[in-house]
Amino acid sequence: MELGQAFECVAEVLPEELKRFQAHIDPVWIEEALEATGTATVRRRRLPAEQVVWMVLGMGLLRDEAIDRVVDSLELALPTGRGGLVARSAIAQARQRLGAEPLAYLFAMTAAAWAAKSADRHRWRGLALYGADGTTLRVADTEDNRAAFGDQSAGGKRGSSGYPLVRVLGLMALRSHQLSALRFADYRTGEVTLAQELWRELPDDSMTILDRNFLVAHLLTSLARSGSNRHWMTRAKSTTRLRTIRRLGRNDALVEIELSDQTRRLYPDLPAVWQARAITYQRKGFRPSVVLTSLLDADQYPAAELVELYHERWEIELGYDEIKTHMLARQETIRSKAPEGVRQEIWGIAIAYNLVRLEMERVAAEAKVAPTRISFVYTLALVCREWQRASAPRAAIGNIPRDLATLRLNLKRLVLPPRRPDRSFPRAVKIKMSNYARKRPEAQAAK
Repeated sequence: MELGQAFECVAEVLPEELKRFQAHIDPVWIEEALEATGTATVRRRRLPAEQVVWMVLGMGLLRDEAIDRVVDSLELALPTGRGGLVARSAIAQARQRLGAEPLAYLFAMTAAAWAAKSADRHRWRGLALYGADGTTLRVADTEDNRAAFGDQSAGGKRGSSGYPLVRVLGLMALRSHQLSALRFADYRTGEVTLAQELWRELPDDSMTILDRNFLVAHLLTSLARSGSNRHWMTRAKSTTRLRTIRRLGRNDALVEIELSDQTRRLYPDLPAVWQARAITYQRKGFRPSVVLTSLLDADQYPAAELVELYHERWEIELGYDEIKTHMLARQETIRSKAPEGVRQEIWGIAIAYNLVRLEMERVAAEAKVAPTRISFVYTLALVCREWQRASAPRAAIGNIPRDLATLRLNLKRLVLPPRRPDRSFPRAVKIKMSNYARKRPEAQAAK
């Protein structure tokens, strides 16, 4: 069977339930991803590669469903004369044949189409706003995963962390929470190392807001040099050495950042003088803080606006919370027990997250509010409920447009109240940790 005929065959049996999301993900993108990575299905199989892509996305949304249940409920397997359900072994083999590369390729294409346009719609003074930050994901505790991703030392004689960990660094369009780029590696790979690969994904005329962990001379200078009019903003560390060159206004100055001798030895190509703009401010109940930025024009970019803008950096933290707390339902680990499956699943989760966020942005446009004013929890529950309804024959995901239309008629259920930045919630523990002994890999192996 030729490749074109295989895609036509898949299109004929693709249930109405998935055509809702076909409107977002062009089938041509999937075809291109499979061909570019050499995984397109030419031989007729019950689970061709095109359908396995949708299965991985379904895994990202239906966290409480077994994988074979996802396949059966979404009618992803091509029909045969013999009928019957797809064996679990066949599903595992289909995932192995697909691998992670097509999902990575598909994420890059969809993010370029969705996140870039979103950031372009929500500019600040002509600049597209992005945030970059890292997090970790627990993965299944298998020997292969520990070998591939490593773990965290618990210190002393306590051994390693209970689960292997994947280091993840994301680039996010801050005002819509659309993931623009993603990099992940073993736990011991630092965020700064991964960040250098993200700068190529930034568009020109953009501002990237980072936490002070990224206040590294070679990292930020390479961000500015990687394109035209690409800027950064972060907070100064308590140890940052600043020398004032010129006052630009009250609590606003052009400064020179002193580089350590070690930095100069490691990166001799860095400029001899690294200049930035330093804005000092203090919020009630907090210590004074200093925001550093490459935006040096005090007239075009007012200091008060930059201080407020810096705190939008927290949006990427909220985005990670949406993924880990709500989308992954606080499960201890993601599903896959092999490293390639872990990579495939992470890309699938990222695409599925962006799909939910895409719907939220459309609702926000109709409600004439910011995308961050739409409830992620409510929208996710809606999408997952409609996918789960697909367990009835030929039902459900095709009803998503109808249900979304109903919800859009009653936007009060989706629109959150305005944020209250003056709220303060000191950190505290409400539930005591368990008294049971920790189960470490060493103790497990000794049994």
